[in-house]
Amino acid sequence: MMSPALFLLAAISFIPLFMMIWMSLSKVGLIGGLSFSFIGLENWRHLFGDPQIGSSWILSIIYFAATVGIELVLGTAMALLIHSMIRARNLVLSLVLIPMFIAPVIVGLLGRFLLNSGFGLYTWVLSVLGLYDGNILGSVGPALVAVIGMNVWEWSPLIALIVLAGLTAVPNDILEAAEVDGASYWRKLVSIVVPSILPILLVALLIRSMDAIRFFAIILITTNGGPADSTKIIPIRLYDIAFRFFNLGYAAAVGLTMLVFSIIIANIFVQVFKRRQATL
Repeated sequence: MMSPALFLLAAISFIPLFMMIWMSLSKVGLIGGLSFSFIGLENWRHLFGDPQIGSSWILSIIYFAATVGIELVLGTAMALLIHSMIRARNLVLSLVLIPMFIAPVIVGLLGRFLLNSGFGLYTWVLSVLGLYDGNILGSVGPALVAVIGMNVWEWSPLIALIVLAGLTAVPNDILEAAEVDGASYWRKLVSIVVPSILPILLVALLIRSMDAIRFFAIILITTNGGPADSTKIIPIRLYDIAFRFFNLGYAAAVGLTMLVFSIIIANIFVQVFKRRQATL
C-alpha cells in the first residue's frame, strides 16, 4: 500500500542527488543550452586544494558552534524562566515566540537598519555607552558577531518552546522530595531537571544544527559575506560559485560536502541519543 508513496519519495530524493553527483564530476555549460562534459575528479581536486573553501568551512564551524551553543543556553534559560512563572505565562510565551515567526529576510533587513552606521539605533546605543564606535557590519570582527546575534535572536525561542514542552514531563514528586530534603534550586536543576530533559535538548540541538549548517538569508541581506569575506560561510560561498560565477559543477561538489557534514552531525546526535536511551 505504501509502495507508490515510497517510490515517489525516492524519486524526489535520489534523482536530484544523483544529478548533483554527476554534476560534480562534470563541467556544466550553460551557453546554447545545458551541457555536461565529464572531467572526472577535477572539481574535487580543486575543492580540497581551494584555500577559500577551507577558510569558509572554518568560519562556518565557528559560526555553527557559536549560534547553536548560545541558542541552547539562552533558550533553556528562557524556558526555565517561563516554566517557573505563575501568572501571565501564556502572554510572556507569546511575546517570546514572536521572533521565530518573522521571515529571515525581514530579520536581516531589521538588523541592517538597526546597525546602520549613520542612523542605526543599536549603533547609537553602543556609541553612547562607549562600547563600540564604528561601522559594525563593515568591520571584520563585529560583522560576524552581529549576524550570530541576529540568528540567536530569531531562533532561541524555538529552543525555548521545545525545552518548555520537555519540562512538563519532569516528575513533580521527585522535585518536591528534593525540596523537602533541602536541595537548592541549582542542585535540583543539575541533578533532576537537566537529566530529565536531556533527550529533548538533543532533539532541539539536532533541529537547530541542521538549520544552522545552511544558514543563508540574514547574511546575504546584511553583509553578503563581507567585509573581506569575514562572514562568508560555506552556503554564501556556494551561492557565489553557482550564481555569480556559474561554475555549477564545482558548486555541486561544494554542496555535496555540506550534505556529508549534515549527515555526520545528524549521526553524532543519533548515537548520543541511543547511548542515552541505553543507560536509562
